[in-house]
Parts: sequence; structure tokens; C-alpha cells
Amino acid sequence: MDNSATTPVAKEVEEAMIPYFAGDYGNASSLHEAGRRARRAIEDARAELAESLGAVPSEIVFTAGATEAINLAILGLAFAHEEKRHIVTSAIEHHAVLHACRWLEERGYDLTILDVDGSGMVDLQQLEDGLREDTLLVSIIAGSNEIGTLQPLEEIGSLCREKGVLFHTDAVQAYGKVTLPTGVIDLLSISAHKLHGPKGVGLLMVRKGISLTPILHGGGHEAGRRSGTENTPGIVGLAAASRLAFGDREAVTGRMREYRGLLMDGIGRISGTKMNGHKETSLPHIVNASFEGIEGESLVMRLDDEGIAVSTGSACSSPDLEPSHVLMAIGVPISMVHGSLRISTGRQTERGDIERFLDVLPGVVERLRAISPFKVGG
Repeated sequence: MDNSATTPVAKEVEEAMIPYFAGDYGNASSLHEAGRRARRAIEDARAELAESLGAVPSEIVFTAGATEAINLAILGLAFAHEEKRHIVTSAIEHHAVLHACRWLEERGYDLTILDVDGSGMVDLQQLEDGLREDTLLVSIIAGSNEIGTLQPLEEIGSLCREKGVLFHTDAVQAYGKVTLPTGVIDLLSISAHKLHGPKGVGLLMVRKGISLTPILHGGGHEAGRRSGTENTPGIVGLAAASRLAFGDREAVTGRMREYRGLLMDGIGRISGTKMNGHKETSLPHIVNASFEGIEGESLVMRLDDEGIAVSTGSACSSPDLEPSHVLMAIGVPISMVHGSLRISTGRQTERGDIERFLDVLPGVVERLRAISPFKVGG
């Protein structure tokens, strides 16, 4: 129930990758037959992934994951277009986006961070009003990794085109699950391990004619845009994961939406609970809820004792337990931010998993509230 963090590698993906670990292990830059086989595998994967994005193969740059792809998009653009020093993003972006933008801000760039409403939607009028002659890039997440809200990418991309501003979207959670308006998107980042592919591989789609300065230097791989020996098995795995996702997308996302409805209904019946994110305009696999009077970390650990994996709305890996910037941005009270859970399903999730979670959760919440120093409703 924590598939937004990562997903198990699908059997079909694993089988596609295996030959490139030891059999066809050649370096794709080598001229001999082993190298040429690796190169063919990579280029076949590039073509397949490009087609899924409405792109051409030369517009696909393979990376070590979405974080690198996002940094290449933001920093690579900034370094290549130093005459434009204004960037726009939103308050609910993944840290890979926000931290890259803040890094540029510390070095003299202007940064506009758009507000969102209570459901996590950006304000298109605020976006339009914030665009300037020196605006280089707008980077808005396709679907929130924390609350699931989908952004109006078609409208955002069209506005950026009209104003001559480049548009990047972090599509890590959305790719393979919802239709993306790639015709109005200039740069797009995805990661394999969010759609039952391997960790350590992703891509950046960069539309033809857009200049990027590499952030990794070396042998000039990926047409000079990303140096480093290509991860052939990982790239093959990414393509296989994409093929799997698009092959039965309607059936899988239909189940996910059904499960999302069951989760929202069941969790919403627990007193002192607030459901977060947009009720309808959302990714199919993410539910976020805040529980009054208890801490999310305790919920996670008690559910883990029951064999159920979820994640919390606060940064439990951080020593100072910083509250979720996403939940703060949508106006969740700080006391409830720390009592939040994200539940996220995958293609392997079954109805029985949902039923067991909904059977276990109320008792866990009740027991934790019984020992909590905070009064519910107080």
C-alpha cells in the first residue's frame, strides 16, 4: 500500500532485463558485436518510449532516475539560457524540483512559487500574472506524489506556448496511469521504479531545438546531453515497464480508481479524519488522509506491525520531523499534518488488500488515540 514510494519489479520487466546482465552485457559505445547488440537494445527502447510520449527518439535522454532528469531539465536550461533568469514552480512540487529551483535562486535567479488551493490545484490566473519577459521555465508536477491531485497541464502548457516560456512537468506518478497532453509539454521527467520497473533509471523528454547544458561531463553519451555508460538492462526494463503499463492501462487504472473510492469512503468514516487532495481530479492510485490526535509515524509503525506498508505525511526520515510542505500548502492544520498517511496502490494490489487495510485501520487509530495526549475534537 506504498506504491508511490516504489513498486515491485514486474515479472515481465525482469525477464526482459535478464539477458543484458550477463549475456548481452556489452558497452553500448563499443564497436564490436556485443556492443552493437547493447546499442540496438537501447535504441529500440528509446523508440518505444518516445512513441508512448508522442515524441521522436532523439528527444529522449536516459538518466539514472527522475531526480537527475529533473535537475538536467532545470539546471541544464538555466545554464544554457543565462539571459533569462526567472523560473516559476508551485508550492507542492517534489523536492527534486523545489531544491533545484532554490539552488538557482541562491545564485541570483528569481523564483516564483505559485500557491495552490485547498485541493492542491494551481491558480492559472496567478501563473499568467507571474510570467515575465525573462521567464525561462515553468515547472509544474503532473500529479502530486503526496495527495494525488492532477494539474491542468493542457491549460498550463498552452499558456506557456502563448507566452514563449518553456514548460517542464514531473510526470513520475502520472506516466502510464493517465493521459498526458505531451503536445504542449517541452520537457518531461519519468522514473522506471514507479511503474514496476527497476530503480536507478529514468528519462527526460526534451523537445527538438531546446538547448541544454549537460550537468554530467565525460564521454558525451546520449548525444552529448548526459555522459556516462548507458544502463542497458535498466533502459530495457524501463521500456518493458512502459509497455506493460500501456498494454492494460484501462483495466489496471479502473481497479485503482475503484480501490481509491473504497479507501476514501472507508477512511472518511473514521471520526476526526480529513481527506486531502482533489476528490475527483486525481491520480487513480493515491489517497491521503489526516487523523486528528495522533502522529503519522506511530500509524505507520503500528500498521507495519500488521504487515501493511504505507507512508506518512511528515518527513519521518528527517531528524527534525519537518512537516509535509505539500499538506502545509493546502492548508492542513499543523497538528493534523503530523497525523497524515498516504496510501497508494499498484497493479499487484487486490481488493482483499484494501478490505484488510480498512479492517485494521480503525482499531489502530482508536488504540493510538487512547494513549495520545491530544484530545480529538478539542
